Amino acid sequence: MDVPLSSFADKALFHVGGTPVTISGLVVAATIAAVAFVVSHLAVLVIARARSRMDEAGGGLYILEKFAGYGIAILGVLMALSSLGLSLSSFAVFAGAIGVGVGLGLQGVIKEFVSGIVLLFDSIINVGDYVELPGSKLRGLVREIGTRAVHIRNNDNVDIFVPNSRFIEERFINWTLQGETRRIHVPFSVAYGTDKAFVRDVVLAAARSIDATMPDDGPRRSQVWLVGFGDSALDFELVVWPNLAAVKRPNAMTAAYLWAIDDALRAAGIEIPFPQRDVRVRSVLGREGDAALEALGYTARPDGQARVAPAGGSRNDAAQDLAAHARGDDPQPPPRGGDKAGH
Repeated sequence: MDVPLSSFADKALFHVGGTPVTISGLVVAATIAAVAFVVSHLAVLVIARARSRMDEAGGGLYILEKFAGYGIAILGVLMALSSLGLSLSSFAVFAGAIGVGVGLGLQGVIKEFVSGIVLLFDSIINVGDYVELPGSKLRGLVREIGTRAVHIRNNDNVDIFVPNSRFIEERFINWTLQGETRRIHVPFSVAYGTDKAFVRDVVLAAARSIDATMPDDGPRRSQVWLVGFGDSALDFELVVWPNLAAVKRPNAMTAAYLWAIDDALRAAGIEIPFPQRDVRVRSVLGREGDAALEALGYTARPDGQARVAPAGGSRNDAAQDLAAHARGDDPQPPPRGGDKAGH
């Protein structure tokens, strides 16, 4: 006997809270849910593209991107359930039955999800910020704030995922929260007896030779401080304000200034001291002087053997790295399909 297609489609497969669920109803619900997920994905792509054009200023759009994705998808699911003639009250008993199990088994997931929402609205951390977790010595650029973890990429292009709750429960440092520069201290030492004013002038000139150094502007100006009297040296610090791009590469930034300082001090004839200890060997097996050293397997080094930096300075790889990063042409790995956060 032939069965009409309409009768087959309207046949109840099962009941939820007394409401029949038919094949046609499932097809309509699945279509609504699929359309909602497609619209959600397209909305995320459009907002992400608009945010990518705003560089570091797209924090508000990032929140909109996340909630557009989640909100449209959840709305689609609710509309799909409504098309089946189901109400949320129909799932009250079911939700109560599994609520305890979900609460115990997924409390970690729920904790990270809620922490992610708090991070998005609290604005203590945004995509593009350079953050540091002092306890683990982890630092890098925030690429994405996800449902479970914050995606961080360090300057060695290593991707690290940190649970959202760590940024809620632990102390962390946001180096670029205000989108401005920060002051750094670069220590160095010179021999006792060196003219301090001369040291200051030489080192400030070296600092200004680094493209990352911000122009002097009122209190934000490069300085050289005498900070201590060491065992064999005067201890100084170069206090300098680099640009924001350099702040996000602290190791290269410090290396660039140290390299420039070393070149400048050598070119100016300023001695860079190191701890020394004089050992006098009076005699070994009846031998004295250089003969005694040779008997011990040592050879006296002639004076003036140390190499002197060329007058024009040497190639400063770290400074070149900072300049390339500021221009945006430093090498980066290709983005993954789901990697929508800007660098």
